[in-house]
Amino acid sequence: MKAARRPEVRLPPLEPHDGGPLEPDGDYDGLDIRAADFSGQDGVGARFMDCALTDCVLDGTSLPRARLLDTVLGGVRGVGTDLAEAGLRDVELTDARLGGTQLHGAVLERVHVRGGKIDYLNLRRARLKDVVFESCVLVEPDFGGARLERVEFVDCALKGADFSAAELADVDLRGAMPLEIARGLDRLSGAAISTAQLLDLAPALAAEVGLRVLP
Repeated sequence: MKAARRPEVRLPPLEPHDGGPLEPDGDYDGLDIRAADFSGQDGVGARFMDCALTDCVLDGTSLPRARLLDTVLGGVRGVGTDLAEAGLRDVELTDARLGGTQLHGAVLERVHVRGGKIDYLNLRRARLKDVVFESCVLVEPDFGGARLERVEFVDCALKGADFSAAELADVDLRGAMPLEIARGLDRLSGAAISTAQLLDLAPALAAEVGLRVLP
């Protein structure tokens, strides 16, 4: 089991954000963005590099195909944030409160999600490499058709996860408590679980293969 490589984000001295709205294909470099409300704004294709976004509101924010590079997001919150086909590399996300975030088709590399709660995270057909979910709650995350390589769940609640048609390599699920898999039990090849988790999943695994357990 190969361990995930965590991001090492070292931000340079940052300039305060001018408070302006997001712009399509906007270029945001070396900015300290605090308590900004980007609800409903369109930032399709925007690029954030060496930025810190703190306590920002992302309700319905449109950021498909955006790129987040060497960037830290702290305490962001929002429902329906659209990051479809976005690229995240060397990103730290802490204490987020998000719901219905769209990351389908996205590419995540060296991303650390720590703390907070994310409901209905859509990662269908996404590619995750060197991603760590730590001390957070994921409710009904959708990894359908995604490719996960060197992904770790550390002290993380994973509820109702969907791994349908996913491909896993060096995925460490041992730190997921609870570990609840709604679909895709047959796709767990390439993952590691603990003995206790195996016992918890035994009834679902038996049903998956059509095995009857009789007294």
